[in-house]
Amino acid sequence: MPDRFAPGDLVRTYLHDPPHHTRLPRYARGKRGVVVEAEGGAQLADVSAQGRDDAPVEQVYAVRFAARDLWGEGDHHVVLDLWESYLEEDPEDER
Repeated sequence: MPDRFAPGDLVRTYLHDPPHHTRLPRYARGKRGVVVEAEGGAQLADVSAQGRDDAPVEQVYAVRFAARDLWGEGDHHVVLDLWESYLEEDPEDER
């Protein structure tokens, strides 16, 4: 599967609140981050957690967020492993 994002790409997580399990933490929804690396494909946990056997395989990315962007304070970073469908290109990326 081709990678949609490359290391260094600015991304934003989707701001959504699905009625089912998701591996996108609430504190990271709608937040800007930077792709660190592509980690390979994995079944989308949102689907497999529902007991279904038709979970699509998606690229998983390590995405770095500034702690202050997530919680309003902190001088460190947090890296989350996120499925491709949780991410969109950051419209404010002016590169």
